[in-house]
Amino acid sequence: MAAAPAEQVPPDPDVLSLRRGGPTVQRIMLGTRLRRLRESLGITREAAASTIRASDAKLCRMELGRVGFKVRDVADLLTLYGVHDPDVREELVDSVRRANRPGWWRAYGDAFPTWFEQHLGLEEAASLIRTYEVQFVPGLLQTAAYAEAVVRLGRPVTSQDAIRRRVELRMTRQALLSRTDAPRLWVVVDEAALRRPLGGPEVMRDQLRRLVEAAALPNVTLQVLPFHVGGHAAAGGPITVLRFPVPDLPDIVYLEQLSSALYLDKPEDVDHYLAVMDRLSVVALSAADSVGFLERVLAEY
Repeated sequence: MAAAPAEQVPPDPDVLSLRRGGPTVQRIMLGTRLRRLRESLGITREAAASTIRASDAKLCRMELGRVGFKVRDVADLLTLYGVHDPDVREELVDSVRRANRPGWWRAYGDAFPTWFEQHLGLEEAASLIRTYEVQFVPGLLQTAAYAEAVVRLGRPVTSQDAIRRRVELRMTRQALLSRTDAPRLWVVVDEAALRRPLGGPEVMRDQLRRLVEAAALPNVTLQVLPFHVGGHAAAGGPITVLRFPVPDLPDIVYLEQLSSALYLDKPEDVDHYLAVMDRLSVVALSAADSVGFLERVLAEY
């Protein structure tokens, strides 16, 4: 099948403009771009995979942004798709280079499981992070002492150095909230997380003060879900929904489990969890009432 001229498939400026998300987001956006080029020409995935001497499964992973890219493979695909304009090709090849650069979190590669790396990259690129926590204070709002207590709870036999590294990673993640282009963080935290004593009374007092301070930030909305609400829509575990500032990157739901995580991006799944988050925000205390609630709990410690 003859490919369309390159002029008919210019690079999407939104897809190519997002830089801050590191390799995770770059891979997803580049994969999306390549998939759309292929589909616009009616080229099968099998035919495209054969061009780069790969399996259909590998090309599928590339288009989903779940594996790295080689410059040669992308160049061969662009030729197959009729993209000959040198500026267009260079822009897309430059995306490969960005996708292959290690993110800042690689320095902490010994401090997190492999399945968590994708979340770090998505979190870095998000414009909105909505999260519900039932057992712990959300990681982006934890103090170092509280984070250490959480880490020790989950990994009781971990060495002191490993614990320190995990806490450092969590504290470094929090820097995104004070960037000039900081994302909006919308948190619903269950009362259970506020009353479960971790690390002792002083640690909890400092943590509650930290939440009150965070609630005053212009890009943070914090709501408490009190016990008296009873049963609610999020009857399971914690939920995080990430939204991005470009239309080609869909909302992603992150569901963390004990030894793995799920990343959901199908519209029907995302819509379901967004509806859950909306219902939680309706039944939870308002932001102003939540601060008063935090201060009352703080007075009890």
